[in-house]
Amino acid sequence: MTDGAGPTVARDRGARLALRAGLSRDPVLSSGSPRPLGATFVGYGVNFAVFASEAEHIELCLFDETGAEEVERLRLPGRTGDVWHGFLPQAGPGLVYGYRAYGPWDPAAGLLYNPRKLLLDPYARWLAGPLRWDDSVYGYDTGQPDAARPDDADSAPAMPRAVVSDATFDWGGDTPPRTPWEDTVIYELHVKGYTRRHPDVPEALRGTYLGLASPAVVDYLRALGVTAVELLPCQAFVTERMLHDNGLENYWGYNPIGFFAATDRYALDDPVTEFRMMVKELHRAGLEVILDVVFNHTAEGNHLGPTLSFRGLDNRAYYRLDPDDTARYLNYSGCGNTLDVGHRDVLKLVTDALRYWVQEMHVDGFRFDLAVSLGRDGDAFDAHGAFFSVLHQDPVLSRVKLIAEPWDLGHDGYQLGRFPAGWSEWNGAYRDTMRSFWRGEQHLLGDFAAAFTGSSNLFERVGRDASASINYVASHDGFTLTDLVSYSEKHNEANLEDNRDGENHNRSANYGVEGPTDDPETLQLRERQKRNLLATVFLSKGVPMLHAGDEAGRSQGGNNNAYCQDNPISWIDWEAADEASDLRRFVSALIWLRRSQQAFRSMNWFRGEADPQTGRRDVAWFRPDGEEMRAEDWRAAYARSLSILIAGDGPGADVPAGVEKDNFLLLVNAYRGDVEFRLPRPIRADVWETVFDTARDIDFRRGGYLPAGAEVLVRGSSLVLLTERLP
Repeated sequence: MTDGAGPTVARDRGARLALRAGLSRDPVLSSGSPRPLGATFVGYGVNFAVFASEAEHIELCLFDETGAEEVERLRLPGRTGDVWHGFLPQAGPGLVYGYRAYGPWDPAAGLLYNPRKLLLDPYARWLAGPLRWDDSVYGYDTGQPDAARPDDADSAPAMPRAVVSDATFDWGGDTPPRTPWEDTVIYELHVKGYTRRHPDVPEALRGTYLGLASPAVVDYLRALGVTAVELLPCQAFVTERMLHDNGLENYWGYNPIGFFAATDRYALDDPVTEFRMMVKELHRAGLEVILDVVFNHTAEGNHLGPTLSFRGLDNRAYYRLDPDDTARYLNYSGCGNTLDVGHRDVLKLVTDALRYWVQEMHVDGFRFDLAVSLGRDGDAFDAHGAFFSVLHQDPVLSRVKLIAEPWDLGHDGYQLGRFPAGWSEWNGAYRDTMRSFWRGEQHLLGDFAAAFTGSSNLFERVGRDASASINYVASHDGFTLTDLVSYSEKHNEANLEDNRDGENHNRSANYGVEGPTDDPETLQLRERQKRNLLATVFLSKGVPMLHAGDEAGRSQGGNNNAYCQDNPISWIDWEAADEASDLRRFVSALIWLRRSQQAFRSMNWFRGEADPQTGRRDVAWFRPDGEEMRAEDWRAAYARSLSILIAGDGPGADVPAGVEKDNFLLLVNAYRGDVEFRLPRPIRADVWETVFDTARDIDFRRGGYLPAGAEVLVRGSSLVLLTERLP
């Protein structure tokens, strides 16, 4: 959905919808069925079913051919348990509708029924038109300081509309790529921002689902080597009133109002069909689609927020109310409310939505925003709670990629490493460690080694392998990679919050100049640090994630919280990205190296123990002087350099056909000054060969043979990768 003034559904679109609906002049509802929930076209009519356990009755509201005028109100005649239902003969896809719920108004008890408020169907597959912010969308009288009196204004003119969608689509034999975790490279991107300024995407398609599926974009993604796109939220969302009143937009999309509905912000006409077309084309290119989903809260906000859907249908079921004041909400999300996934009907809503995205929209996995909220039983997090148990046994959802953002804003909200088997987690500790290490902080050598080897100290439990760790140094939330090495402080003035918003402790550095500079030494160091960080991500054990545009030098001008910047601050400037072609080639070569070498792609944990038959170890650690690391070396505060010997054919390595088993030596120097490294003996060869050196021109496999015992000068703030040269 979009936000702003104007008719609730664009007239040209609304006319087309009504023509397809086939609605009779005098519609009459029969009882229908309580299942499935939502508005379901069955070929000769539409069945409506909505959960509202404490409502006295529910009205189905139908709209005219423009979607602007409410023309019918029909009382749902059937009730089965807590579900109200009715069947409308002859109706079909394109019918525009909403609900009104009748029941008690008692805010102190958490009951907020107000039939003057049009409500969106929680199961709607299509939400059309903008939310127009005015006082009519609030259930209470905004003129009353205690918000205790219901508001009498009809909210329909300001509300979006639900639209009956057609479930049919020609998938043409589409099958999920099912890329194994060991081959997965995730590319996090924003559907609109990725193509809004792309010169090779047709202008009409820029910023849309179809733009992301265009040949120029698909070819770029394949050439880069990524295997999965992780899309920022595509579920229908709204812009908060504060942002709207300041002339800003919710750009990221973490403010949902429709869990089943693909937002029409990125569609030319039909978001359901166009989203499917995008997935189909990405699958054809072998790319998985992972959807960032938000089930921790909704756009209805705190007790003073608008009444758009859930609050008006069943406030006490959908939300976690404060037990000390049931007029208010528990706020583990930081967005005013928390969805009560522990309630059986809300849990059903969430799992039904997830299955819909997999079965009918063909997505390949999910990244769950603030996922700790989904596992809270009471105030505590439970990795064996209802939500995780349901997904574990579900024959559909247990087979897709499940990624947690392992924190929320509640008590004990950081739960990294505590999610159940089968889950992966955004490894924020990895991000922080690598940022701090490469900017030269002390006391981090042990932390660096632990993170580099997959954070087994966090994840090696209940049968989890290294795929549990999603490794990254930059994402949508925070500095871009370029800004990480260009700014010491955040610069969020464009957000109109006096630079108070966003993370203050970014572990970033400007290397002498805040922001853009022409100083060649500063630029060289910044580029080197970008290569260091990227190489670390792709050579580490675990699953690498790259934030879109980081390989192309994208900057947000130091804004580390661009959630409200739907403009060139956030959109990728592809013409400027041409200047970063060297970095892009470096990233592509890293991805190729990772996927072709067992030493880097394996998800088995390192053991560091000698194989009883060959004496080889899968990993070994050396000081710069060539001697093996001792306990006191790890504890040395000043130590910021070491070498890592990684075996491609180490103990227990199950290597598939086509994957090489080379052995590698990584020389790491996070000092600002140069360090001389003495090379240890190769595992099964006589000499080492340079693969790349981040301090020099990017040139993989350029030779330079070095025998055991040779000394190699590693420039300050750089790393060198060597491989064995076999006879």
